[in-house]
Amino acid sequence: MTTRNRLGLAAALVAFAAAAFAPQAQAQAQAFPTKPVRWVVGYPAGGGTDFLARTAGAQLAQQLGQPVLVDNRPGAGAIIASENVARSPGDGYTVFSADNGVLVYNPALYKKLPYDAEKDFAMVGMMGRSTLVITAAPNAGLADAKALIAALKASPGKYSIATPGTGSPHHLALELFQREAGVSLLHVPYKGGAPALQDLMGGQVPLMMLDLPSGVSAVKAGKVVPLMTMGAERIPQLPNVPTAKELGYAGVEAYTWQGLVVPAATAKDVQARLGADLQKTMADAGVRQKLFDAGWEARPADGVEMARFVDAERKKWHALIKARDIKLD
Repeated sequence: MTTRNRLGLAAALVAFAAAAFAPQAQAQAQAFPTKPVRWVVGYPAGGGTDFLARTAGAQLAQQLGQPVLVDNRPGAGAIIASENVARSPGDGYTVFSADNGVLVYNPALYKKLPYDAEKDFAMVGMMGRSTLVITAAPNAGLADAKALIAALKASPGKYSIATPGTGSPHHLALELFQREAGVSLLHVPYKGGAPALQDLMGGQVPLMMLDLPSGVSAVKAGKVVPLMTMGAERIPQLPNVPTAKELGYAGVEAYTWQGLVVPAATAKDVQARLGADLQKTMADAGVRQKLFDAGWEARPADGVEMARFVDAERKKWHALIKARDIKLD
C-alpha cells in the first residue's frame, strides 16, 4: 500500500469514528440528567449558604427533572468541600455553592491549598448576595451610624467587633471599612457566625459585622441594632439604615455572595444546561421571595458574567489582603 493510500485510509477511519461518536455524544447530552444531582455546600446545615442552596435546589430539581440533594461538607472555610468538588468527576452530577472565600479570598490568604480556584472549577452562574451590616448590641449605647463614627473617631481601638472568623468576607469588609474610614477597631474572630451573634445579642461584644441571612430574625426582633450597611445602595430589608458610601466612604462596598460551579472537566453542553436551568430557577418569583425574606438578594448572572465578576473581585480583595498583611498560614 502506498503512503498516499495509507493516509487516505487513516483519514477515512478518523472520519468514521467521529461520525459514529457524534450521535452518542449528542444522545448523552440530551439524556442529562438521568440521576440525582449532588449539591455540595461547604458550611453546616441551617446557615445562610445552606438555605440558599436548598431553596434554589428545590426549584432546580423541577427544571432538571431529577432530585437535587444537598451535601453539607463544612470545615476549614469551605476548603474541605472545595477539595471534594475539585476531585469529583466532571459529569454534571456534582455542583457546588462557591462563595467569596472559595474563589477569591482563600487563594490570597493561604500559601497552599488542596484546590486551584482558577483551574479546578467551571462557573455555571451567580445566584445571590447579601450586603454586610455593622450591627450593635442593644446595650452598646450606639443608636445610629453617626453615633458609631463619632465613637470610633473619639476612641481609636476601644470598640471590639465580632466576625465569623479571620479571612471571612465579614473580616475583610471590616478591614476595608477601617482603611477607608480611618478608624481602628479590635477584631474579635469567632468560629462561625452563630456564636458571634449570640454574644452580640447578650452584650458580650458591642459590635458585629453581620450578614443579614445569619441575623435577619435577630434584626427583626430588635435584638441587635443595624447601624450601617456596606452595599452600594440601601437594602430593602433595612430601608432606614444608611450605607457607608452615604456617610462619605465611597470605597466601601462589600457583600457575601454565592455562585454555582462544577468541576472543570464538566462538558460544555452540560454546563450550558445547568446554567440555563439555574437562570430559570433564580428568576422564579417564589424562590426570589423566599431568599428576600431570609436576607438574600437574588442576583442571577450566567457563567461568563460570573467569571468577569470573580476576576474583578480577585483584583480588588487580593490587593487589600496584601496591603493589610492578612495571612492564615
